[in-house]
Amino acid sequence: MGTKRAIRCFFKEKLVKGTLFLVLIALQWNPSKVLAFQENVDTTVDFNQYQGEVVDESTNNPLVFATLAVEGTNISTITNTEGGFLLKVPKNITDGNVIVSFLGYKNKTIPLSSLQPEKNRISLSVSITELSEININVPKDAAALVKETLARKGDNYFSDPTLMTAFYRETIRKRRKNVSLSEAVVSIYKSPYNSARNDALELYKARKSTDYSKLDTVALKLQGGPFNTLYVDIMKYPEFLFGEGSLSDYTFSFGRSTRINDRLIYVIKFNQRETVTAPLYNGELFIDVENKTLTSAVYSLNITDKDLASQLFVRRKPMGVDVWPTEVAYRVDYREKGGKWYYGYSSVMLEFKIDWEDRLFNSVYSMTAEMAVTDWERNESGQLPKNRERIKKSIILSDEAIGFSDPDFWGEYNIIEPERSIESAIKKIQRQLRRIERRSK
Repeated sequence: MGTKRAIRCFFKEKLVKGTLFLVLIALQWNPSKVLAFQENVDTTVDFNQYQGEVVDESTNNPLVFATLAVEGTNISTITNTEGGFLLKVPKNITDGNVIVSFLGYKNKTIPLSSLQPEKNRISLSVSITELSEININVPKDAAALVKETLARKGDNYFSDPTLMTAFYRETIRKRRKNVSLSEAVVSIYKSPYNSARNDALELYKARKSTDYSKLDTVALKLQGGPFNTLYVDIMKYPEFLFGEGSLSDYTFSFGRSTRINDRLIYVIKFNQRETVTAPLYNGELFIDVENKTLTSAVYSLNITDKDLASQLFVRRKPMGVDVWPTEVAYRVDYREKGGKWYYGYSSVMLEFKIDWEDRLFNSVYSMTAEMAVTDWERNESGQLPKNRERIKKSIILSDEAIGFSDPDFWGEYNIIEPERSIESAIKKIQRQLRRIERRSK
């Protein structure tokens, strides 16, 4: 077997498990079938809603993916790419506090009673780490620290079955314009971290909106849906990043340490060895100094072969079209409660080019999938949903969802606040759909 073929077989096997595939099909748009979905909404509101933004205290720059958690509960949300947040708290919780945290910044505790329904502005200050703190017991072998961290998942992470509620979103942009948006509330039947059993997913609610006029007569779809983000949970699925025996394919080194939630954190940089030809990863691991716990990871795929990369990610495409990824980036964040850590947020960003045989210029698209755990409880029975109720790994969420509805569609569920650009795109699409519906009558 040739070297390139061997690489393709090795890496494609990993992707089949993770199901991160693009499906491109020639688009045949029937406007009469693209109508906004409406649902009877329960007008009884049993929660208080708080909106606002989290920013850097010195620069006023937005802090992206900052966490807001209600103290003493499992309720949380994160900020969007513009620093905005939307937090929904049951009305029976009135005296609690909200803990706001962000990588490298000092936590801030805010009483719920001091938050307003809208226009809350929360500023965080940078946490300064003294070099003397991090030089006392720094291990000499970064690779050994990574191995120890992966081996301790049974001690440091949830050891009980857990039922999580999560918000999932897929966004497709053509250059800087949003062209498609799919969202869902899902249930994650999370198995213990020391268990070989895979997690199961169940779809609760889903919606979508697509501006077909910007899709170049090609419909782009992401196969795998929420599984694409679930498998970024490195501590549960280390084989997708560091497969058995593959740690030796990387070099590990210590970067500048930082703080998360007032904890001292080692920053471990890892890079694919130059002698390794298979496309692997480069990035950073954030490891708690005291407990040897992975708290976050940010990394990207090393794309060196355009042809191979295309075959790895593109499941189907029309004739006369070349498609290849130019960037594939991942992120995962963990949260802690009661001395145990658990999966809290992950994202996958895929940027790619579409080159038409008969066109002078190519098109640049980016696709983002992200999932945030917004609540959880112990799954006392340990039971999983029936097979017919589970989300299949081959799911294409945009085919399962129906359309955007009343803003109260999501009710009491915490979601990631839409970016202003996405919000305006949705409103524009909704106006177009209403005009189409009127014309079809």
